[in-house]
Amino acid sequence: MKKLDISNRFVGILLFFAMLIPGCVSLDKDPLDSLSTGTFWKTETDAMLGLTGIYHNPHLQQSNYNFWSQLGCLYLFEATTDNGFEKDNHVTDINNGSLASTYGAINNAWVDAYQKISRCNNFIDNIDAVQMNPDKLAEMKAEAKVIRAHDYFYLAFYWGDVPLTTHVLTVNEANNIFRTPKNEVMDFVIKELQEAIPLLPVIRPDDEHGRITKGGALGILGRVLMSEKRWEDAKDVYEQIINMGIYIIDPRFKEIFEEKGESSKEHVLVSVRMEDVYGTPMLRGCHGFDFGGYHWFSPYNELVEEFECIDGKPITESPLYDPEDPYTNRDPRLYKTIGINGLTVFKGKLYISHPDSSAVKYQDQVTRRPWSGYLLHKFSDGDYTGNITQYGGDFPMIRYAEVLLSYLESCIESGMPITQNLLNATINKVRGREEVQMPPVTETDPAKLTTILRRERRVELAWEGLRLYDLFRWRIAHVKLKGTFTGMKVCPASEAASYKTVKVDSKGYYFCEETNFRENVDYLWPIPQSERDVNPNLTQNPGY
Repeated sequence: MKKLDISNRFVGILLFFAMLIPGCVSLDKDPLDSLSTGTFWKTETDAMLGLTGIYHNPHLQQSNYNFWSQLGCLYLFEATTDNGFEKDNHVTDINNGSLASTYGAINNAWVDAYQKISRCNNFIDNIDAVQMNPDKLAEMKAEAKVIRAHDYFYLAFYWGDVPLTTHVLTVNEANNIFRTPKNEVMDFVIKELQEAIPLLPVIRPDDEHGRITKGGALGILGRVLMSEKRWEDAKDVYEQIINMGIYIIDPRFKEIFEEKGESSKEHVLVSVRMEDVYGTPMLRGCHGFDFGGYHWFSPYNELVEEFECIDGKPITESPLYDPEDPYTNRDPRLYKTIGINGLTVFKGKLYISHPDSSAVKYQDQVTRRPWSGYLLHKFSDGDYTGNITQYGGDFPMIRYAEVLLSYLESCIESGMPITQNLLNATINKVRGREEVQMPPVTETDPAKLTTILRRERRVELAWEGLRLYDLFRWRIAHVKLKGTFTGMKVCPASEAASYKTVKVDSKGYYFCEETNFRENVDYLWPIPQSERDVNPNLTQNPGY
C-alpha cells in the first residue's frame, strides 16, 4: 500500500525541513521559522512539504512520549494503568504517588505536544500565501487544525489549564504566556474540529493513506465530547461516522494490528510508519527476549481476568472457569492479546516464563527482569523478518470497534432507551467478529450494561492507548490504581503458602507491582518545572 509520502521523493527535503523547524521544543525556546519567509511558501509542493512536516515526528526513534506514537500511547496511557507496566520504570511515578514536576516522561510528553503544535501554527500562519487550488489549501489547513486540536485536547485532559496559542511565538511571548483555563481550551478544540470536519474528505486514495479524513476527525471529536460528558453531542458525532457506511468490523482481530492489516476498513485514523525510513521500534518492545526483542511491556493478571469465558460470562460467574486452569475456555482475544507461559507459540517457539524454568535456557523467565510473566502479544508480527527497530506497521489510533463501543456508551449516558437492536448494532458487532465470535450481549438495564460495556472496552481495546483516558474520565483511577497487582499463575492455590521461588498470593499468582494513585493530585499532571523556571506566569497544579 502507498502511504502519505513521508519517505520517498520528499524524504531528503523533509529532513532539511525538520532541522529548520524543530517546533517549539518547549515554551522557552524560539520556534525557528526560517520557512515562513518569502523563500518557501510559494507552491503546492511547498505546502505539501509543510504538511508532511506536521505529520512527521522527527524523534520517532528517540522519544517514547509522542501522542501520535504507538510507543508513546503504550508508555503513557497503558503501562501506567491496571492493564500492566513496563520493566525499566520510565513511567512508574505516574501512578505510584511520587510524580513530580521534574519527571522526564511528563516533561517529554509536554515538549513533544508543543513541538507539533508549533509546527501546526507555523503552517496555518503561512499556508494562505501559497498559490494553489483553494479547496486543496482549505483541506490542508483543516488537517493541520485537526492535528493541533488533537494535541491540545491531550494537554488539557491531562494537565488541565495549559498555554493556548494559535500563532508562532517570539521568545519573549513564549516566556511570558499564561495558562488558559481548561474549559476554554476544550471549547477551542471542539470549535476547531467542528470547523475542520466539513473540509475533509470521507475517503482518500491509496497514495494519501494516513492523511486525516472526516471520520478520523470525528473520532477525535467524539473522544473530546465524551471526556466532557457531552453525551448527546458525542452520540451525534458517532452516528455520523456510522452513517458514512465505509467502516466495518474486520473479520480478523490479530492481523489488523500488523503490517498486513494496514488496509483494514476498521481503521478510522492511523499514524503511518514505513520500514527502514520511518519505522518504529515497536516490535523490539513487544517481542520477548527469546524472540529477539526486549520485552518492555508486561500485562497484569488483573487484565487477563477481565476476558470472559467462551460462554460470554465473566470468570466469577462462568461454570467453564477453572481457577487451577485459568487460561482454558476463554475469550479468543485473550490469546491474541497476551502471551501466556506454556501456551503461546510465536515463530514456531513456545513462550516460557515460569520462575521454575531455566533462566539460562529461557530468556523470558520471570526472575530475570521485572516482568509479570505475561507478554504483550497483540502487536507482535510473526511474519516480519526485517529490523525490529524499524518496523513499518501503522499504528491504528482509532478503530471502528472503538466508535461502536463509544456510541453505545453515549447512548446509555444520554438516557436513550437500550434495545436489542442497538446492542446488535454496536457491542455485538464487536464481539461477533469472525475471529472472535463471543456470545451476544442481551442485557438492557443501563447500570448492568455499563459494567459489561466497560469490561468490553478494556478487553477489545487493551493496550491501544485508551485505558488511562477511560480511568480518568470515569474518575476511577484512584480506586483501580491503588494496591498490589499480580502476574502469571505460578502454582496451585493449595501450594501457594509453601511456594518459595517468588512471592505469590493465596491463589498462586505472582506478586509483581504496587501502585498508589493519589486522588487529590494525580488526575492532573504537573506543569514541567523547566517551563516554570523560564516563565514565572506558569502556575503549578495542586500537590506538586
